[in-house]
Amino acid sequence: MSTSTSLHTPLCDLLGCDYPLILAGMGGVARSALVAAVSEAGGFGFLGMVREPVALIREEVARVREQTGRRFGINLIPAATPGDLLEQQLALCIELQVGAVALFWDLRPDIVARLGEAGILAVCQVGSAAEARLAQQAGADVLIVQGVEAGGHVRGRQPLDRVLDEVLDIASVPVAAAGGIVSGRDVDRVLARGAQAAVLGTALVATQESFAHDYHKQRLVEAQGDVTVLTEAFHINWPPQAAVRVLPNSVTRGERGNPATSQRTVIGEEAGRPVYLFSTDSPLQSMTGDFEAMALYAGTGVGRIAAVEPAAQRIQRIIDEVLVSRLNNDTLAGAEPSSPVCYAGEAEHHPAPMSVEQTFMVLARLGELLEAERAGALVALQSLRQLQQSGDPGAPKAALQDLLKAIHHDESRWCAMLARQMRRLGAVPNTRIGAFADKAMAIADLPERMRFLNRGQGWVVRKLRELLEEVDDPALQADLMAMLDAHRDNIEQVSALFAEPEAAPSAQ
Repeated sequence: MSTSTSLHTPLCDLLGCDYPLILAGMGGVARSALVAAVSEAGGFGFLGMVREPVALIREEVARVREQTGRRFGINLIPAATPGDLLEQQLALCIELQVGAVALFWDLRPDIVARLGEAGILAVCQVGSAAEARLAQQAGADVLIVQGVEAGGHVRGRQPLDRVLDEVLDIASVPVAAAGGIVSGRDVDRVLARGAQAAVLGTALVATQESFAHDYHKQRLVEAQGDVTVLTEAFHINWPPQAAVRVLPNSVTRGERGNPATSQRTVIGEEAGRPVYLFSTDSPLQSMTGDFEAMALYAGTGVGRIAAVEPAAQRIQRIIDEVLVSRLNNDTLAGAEPSSPVCYAGEAEHHPAPMSVEQTFMVLARLGELLEAERAGALVALQSLRQLQQSGDPGAPKAALQDLLKAIHHDESRWCAMLARQMRRLGAVPNTRIGAFADKAMAIADLPERMRFLNRGQGWVVRKLRELLEEVDDPALQADLMAMLDAHRDNIEQVSALFAEPEAAPSAQ
């Protein structure tokens, strides 16, 4: 299995990237050169276009597309953008049909709905489970969960691991994790908890393609340990009480006066635009001025960044570190390659009233189902893309598109549920994709592939029935029954669409 496949998640397919690594849409810093480099290296990049004029956005999108054919997105901040400019930005994103738009700070359900109607993925960054629930209700396609460790503007106040677990418990869409992630071990940790991607900010500021000024990059490299500060001192251009995480400087030490003053002091300039003391501007290549007193954004992992290097090199190093981390974990756990990594050990550590032997059996079954669901999600998404680019598939195209979207959504939902239940029982979910995906995608005829998918869904139904006979835990039973009912419904819909009776369950 290739590195790309071994690290693939359903969110990778949704975004169209090879690896579950996302460039944060950092305003000013994440420009075309960095986005293109990350995308070409196999990740997914967001252009940071907060408050930027539409002419610049159009230019930056064109530059990315000149450098790569990979998909990418744009990050917008409605709460920090004048209404008329925001409207122009949204209209341009829809006109240019970018792959995704990331939204942060105040939730705007009308914008999420508008993006969905235009066929653009709506990615909402949240800082709590309550925000995640509202974003899902608004129709978000993807959630980015941000922990308090993140550099730049920080929405929530909980550590990443805690808020990630809380959001995963209620999530029905793919979830990515952000906050203090700079290494492969960090990435592996959040993937093991159930996230489908890791968001990199600080780690990619300190790259050659980043539009951050060299002063900012050098300060990141020189930082030792977690020296960052969470402060509201940098506030101009943003809503009030918006904390940011930065490296310490004369502003955070109180040497530049009271940040709440109404007097504006110019400390820099960018193309004729003044940069004010206490503004949210960070030093950029296009700026001049007193960089030491500007917002030097950095996450808590900054002390582990040793050098400025090409973005592709940093992406590859992180991927290599993930693979080494997994190899070490498997060795330490004594796990077979096909089994979930379990750290349960003692029966009293399990919330469910099961013996150690029963727990390991249930975990093995859940891991098997998790691999199958990832495979189903991949088949549904890739089939949907082929259908959108092809002619008559032998069934009503619109109906089949809707069905494939529903199946992909369901499979992603059950991936999250299975991973959550495995964590609850003391296991680290694996990240493998079942062999069913390759077998299904080798079938060129789409109707025949759908029938094969139905047989796979039938296999899942049979496995769920067997597992339900072994499980007494009410919470797990309820989730498995809901999953069983959903798979039965999907089988019936596929069968009806292709005028074929329900496929008999068979081994995958």
